[in-house]
Amino acid sequence: MDYTIGTVAPILLFPLAAFVINAFIGRKLPRQGDWVSIIGILLSFGWSARIFNDFVFGHYSSDYYVHKVFTWIDLSYGDFPFQIDLGIYIDNMTAMMLLMVSGVAALIHIFSSFYMKGDPRYGRFFTYLSLFTTGMLGLVLSENLLSVFIFWELMGFCSYSLIGFYYEKEEAGNASMKAFMTTRVGDVCFLLAILGIWSVVGSVSFVDIYNHLASGAFEGQVAILGIPLASFCAFMIFAGTIGKSAQFPLQVWLPDAMMGPTPCSALIHAATMVAAGVYLSLRMYPLMEAGHLTTFIAYIGAITAFGAATIALIQTDIKAVLAYSTISQLGYMVLGIGVGSYNAAFMHLITHAVFKACLFLSAGSVIHSLHDHHTHGHVQEMPRMGGLRKKMPYTFLAMACCTLAISGVPFFSGFVSKDRILGDALYWGITGHHAHWYQAIPPILGFAAAFLTAFYMCRMMFLTFFGEPRDKELYEHCHKEKLSLNRNIPLLLLAVFTLGVWYSGSLTGQGKVKVAGDRYEWFSTLIEKPNTSNFREYTKEPFGLKDTRGTVHFEKSHYDPSHGLSEEEAHHVHTAHNIGAGLSILVAFLGIFIAFLMYIRKSMDPGFWVRTFHRWNKALKEKYYFDHLYIDVLIQKVLLTVNRLLAAFDMGVYDRFAIDGMASVNRWLYKAANFFDNFIVDNSVDLTGVSVKFLNVASRTVQSGKVQFYFMVLILAVSFYILKISF
Repeated sequence: MDYTIGTVAPILLFPLAAFVINAFIGRKLPRQGDWVSIIGILLSFGWSARIFNDFVFGHYSSDYYVHKVFTWIDLSYGDFPFQIDLGIYIDNMTAMMLLMVSGVAALIHIFSSFYMKGDPRYGRFFTYLSLFTTGMLGLVLSENLLSVFIFWELMGFCSYSLIGFYYEKEEAGNASMKAFMTTRVGDVCFLLAILGIWSVVGSVSFVDIYNHLASGAFEGQVAILGIPLASFCAFMIFAGTIGKSAQFPLQVWLPDAMMGPTPCSALIHAATMVAAGVYLSLRMYPLMEAGHLTTFIAYIGAITAFGAATIALIQTDIKAVLAYSTISQLGYMVLGIGVGSYNAAFMHLITHAVFKACLFLSAGSVIHSLHDHHTHGHVQEMPRMGGLRKKMPYTFLAMACCTLAISGVPFFSGFVSKDRILGDALYWGITGHHAHWYQAIPPILGFAAAFLTAFYMCRMMFLTFFGEPRDKELYEHCHKEKLSLNRNIPLLLLAVFTLGVWYSGSLTGQGKVKVAGDRYEWFSTLIEKPNTSNFREYTKEPFGLKDTRGTVHFEKSHYDPSHGLSEEEAHHVHTAHNIGAGLSILVAFLGIFIAFLMYIRKSMDPGFWVRTFHRWNKALKEKYYFDHLYIDVLIQKVLLTVNRLLAAFDMGVYDRFAIDGMASVNRWLYKAANFFDNFIVDNSVDLTGVSVKFLNVASRTVQSGKVQFYFMVLILAVSFYILKISF
């Protein structure tokens, strides 16, 4: 496949064109232009599938990439070059992300035509979806941090707009502002990282950064207070991940973001945008290693995974459960980055996007079917549900598959990806030769979160679909679900891809039951950590109408079960993974079994645990008091107090002395200048005039032109001369 403007640009241009059309004339189109957005993303998916086919089934090489640029800004002058390039960087990771983003987005667009039908801002919703999809696809294709940041901010704007979509609700407006301001903290740090990298590399292109890392350009470079520049830039980039991917301690915005319509929760706050931070950290993984930040990353991921899972235990809103589940699963991805499980972290990003999008769409299907005839609103509270599997069999089937996947049950995708992260974490923190005592905490928290995930997800399923209806009126008014192209089919298609065989090529994910021959581990074969030494010497390819790139030979990749390790070390890693797999299965089934005892058999009383751990339960209801800490303490007591002090200083000191005092000084200077002008300058001017006038009169008198006067002056001069001689 040739990589030219004609083969790559349509991936962005189709959804962008849909946004422009709907933004200007969408209201005049049939169905307010929803079909324009759907066609646009489907065409983008088709172009993305071509690239995926070329990379995964064509070249089948972990080293294969396409890097093309064009000059965007050139302000070079003389010996001072200043040029900013934009372009594309496509490798196996990009190809998989493009397929995932466009594929999931296409199904969500289709489902939205069902869920948002009849909404007064129906067309506007699809306009935002098209713009957001453009931003995410642009971020994935970007070859440098600057363009990543541009699309990053575009997605932030779309997130803000969609969270506050129902702006007539005060809580929706507050949630959108909270999300916008919280993520801005990470965005500012990301921008500082870009500036820091530019100061050393002179570019923010991924390949330039890899090149300079390989050549040791960051070694010896100090940022501030003696902090190595590599550590500073790595931390700032990861801070961007913390903000965008809702990691501890900036996780507070994501649960409130559920105020937006459910399809936007599925697309933005589950499948794509929140994964952008993880994707960025994976791209910049060599810098994370060079900055020695991996242990810190592992702790942040583990704390996030466990903390969010505990809060999900007590949620009664079905979307709130999925929101905290999203935070927890993002924590697993970050944990994978921290423990060096690069491949599994990215795999979990892909698998999570599929089953979490399906979970949110399934929740949307449930919410849309339950209408309270007293409040005239949709119902999201699980304690009012029950027995819905009889009324909604297709939604139940899809949600059950996704629940098994996220719980880590064998044969499903979540087990494949999450099990590998936990296996690597176990080796990194406990069983490995280089493990230290302080490294044991992240894997322990990871396994604990896996147990809690299985429990609260099955609790959600049991409360929603099993047992007798707890609100019979609500149940009776729920219509029997029918198979529909824009309601069930997107859910069922996503549910199909929750099977682990699509990602590992084996039914169990451990290679025990192979079904695809030599390529059964295609994901592990084609996704590897960036090898910076491969970028020591490279030439940038111009992005033109013709593909002028020479034919480059890329060696076919083969699955290496030892992952390049020595036989002894590979044995220890394999042992850790077997132990991790066993523990994963154990904690998953234990969580499911306890949820079954509590909510199906009812042989265990959930209230007992609430009463026993009432203080912890209170902390969970308050979300560990983070909102209180940020809003009531940090903002109202600290920042507002500082703001008042600054205002007092501004008005009492600066305005009084610098502004008002300067006015007094100016008035005094005016008076002094006026006195000097009146008595010195004006009198000098007047004296000069009098002098000139006197001289004029004298000259005019002497030079009268009369002969008699001249004769008299001559006689007087001769007389004075005679008198002077005489004496």
